[in-house]
Amino acid sequence: MHTLAQLRAGTLTGITRLDLSCGLTEFPREIFDLADSLEVLNLSGNALSSLPDDLHRLTRLRVLFCSDNQFTELPACVGQCATLTMVAFKANRIEHVPGEALPPLLRWLILTDNRIRELPTELGERPYLQKLMLAGNRLQRLPDSLRNCHRLELIRIAANCLTDLPEWLLSLPGLTWLAYAGNPLETEADAAALEATASIPWTALELEQKLGEGASGVIHRATWARPGQPDTQVAVKLYKGEMTSDGSPLHEMNACITASTHPNLIRVEGRIIGHPQQTAGLVMQLMEPSYRNLAALPSLATCSRDVYADDTRFTADVALRIARGIASVAGHLHHQGITHGDLYGHNILWNEHGDCLLGDFGAASFHATTDSLESRALQRIEVRAFGILLGELLERIDSGLSDERRVQLEALQQCCCQPDVLARPGFSEIVTELNNG
Repeated sequence: MHTLAQLRAGTLTGITRLDLSCGLTEFPREIFDLADSLEVLNLSGNALSSLPDDLHRLTRLRVLFCSDNQFTELPACVGQCATLTMVAFKANRIEHVPGEALPPLLRWLILTDNRIRELPTELGERPYLQKLMLAGNRLQRLPDSLRNCHRLELIRIAANCLTDLPEWLLSLPGLTWLAYAGNPLETEADAAALEATASIPWTALELEQKLGEGASGVIHRATWARPGQPDTQVAVKLYKGEMTSDGSPLHEMNACITASTHPNLIRVEGRIIGHPQQTAGLVMQLMEPSYRNLAALPSLATCSRDVYADDTRFTADVALRIARGIASVAGHLHHQGITHGDLYGHNILWNEHGDCLLGDFGAASFHATTDSLESRALQRIEVRAFGILLGELLERIDSGLSDERRVQLEALQQCCCQPDVLARPGFSEIVTELNNG
């Protein structure tokens, strides 16, 4: 994090990224002294409510973060920045989004957790739009112009006021990751499954070291004491209850429970009751340390694509074991009326044998279990996510794959990613194909 003193002293000349979070109420004009080099400007966590009309003087600016401020409108000057591709104004008080506030090269827009009721037609006139984060607003509809955004791959519209999913949305050729939980349109979670979940008293748990933390909650290692049984080592996830870019953490918890059991899911032992702060939480199976994340989160540069370590390589047996496991569990979820919404390598844990587990249900949504054009389309959107994952695995196989088998798998991958949504195979067909050969 940089300081205002450094900026004013001129010691930041030539930097490409500036991070300022120091209670700012006005945009520091000294930022313009960095115009020749500045590409990423992060002003999140201040008290700003406006930006200067001449913001476009930052001619190299590609990324603008202004989350956790006090904006009530997306500033029109943002749209004048010719090189700007990513705009983030999460957790402000934004009610109005003028069309002129959207830069021409817009690729990634984050407006999560605001007060937006309507979006401008101009949003669908941004041909490079690839990621759109709108969870936690008051939207009753999406602009029809978005049907023209054929590069749009990820959209988060959870926790709004939408009463239906437009047909054009479900037929977008590139749509891959969709989250819509917490809208009136969503099918309810399986009440029976929620009620059948074991209740685990908070007093029966002894928290130990923190294992990890994400947007929706914190995971600890813990000891679970039960009368008449040996103490059990478990993982405890305590949900934050705040809106995330995917949606509400409580929806995530319901999806974890409703998903039931599968060899490629982390087992849920029960729901926590009696927490002194009434914090919601789950007790889950503790994973062996041999498991690790398959990939890292997408970067500013890759936008919607995971980042793999340069040395990530698989044998054909390991890669196909991962592919079969994820196809199987995705099909299981669809049978339960759940779309995962975030089927990515960074949400998969794996070990050297190819054993794998799909985690992070933050973007999961419920749909009808009866077959319909809508449920089929929702499932086939997720098939495209699997197709991308399969392609990433195939790229990193270094041994054990014959040319004939590679051609077969590449054909399957292309079929999963074809632009005609309903022409893609379902996961039962995919599992059969992966098992052949």
